[in-house]
Amino acid sequence: MNSKKKGSAGERELLDILRRHGIEAARNDQMYVGGAGLPDILATIAGREFHIEAKRCESLRLNEWLEQAYHDAAKTPQRIPVVIFRRSRQKWHVAISLDNLFSLLGIREEGGNAETP
Repeated sequence: MNSKKKGSAGERELLDILRRHGIEAARNDQMYVGGAGLPDILATIAGREFHIEAKRCESLRLNEWLEQAYHDAAKTPQRIPVVIFRRSRQKWHVAISLDNLFSLLGIREEGGNAETP
């Protein structure tokens, strides 16, 4: 399977998983929408929008994928950038900033930013 077909299949697989778990989600079929800057999947959970970059790839390029998600999601600031990825025959994993994770969990740090060293 070529990488484009593998990526599209991964997006459809992830979309199906999200929907089976009761999450409102839609796939951006970039071939028809002209999707530069649009998420692979846009999901809404508890009233929050998630800009999801779905990656099904054997080589992990997490920094590159996160940069893409952050850059593209910045165009719609209320969206939370997330990368969901997996290798063949592996589990799906989620990458999200620590600040966004704490925000989603309702955890507030006293006196500052969670990502400040």
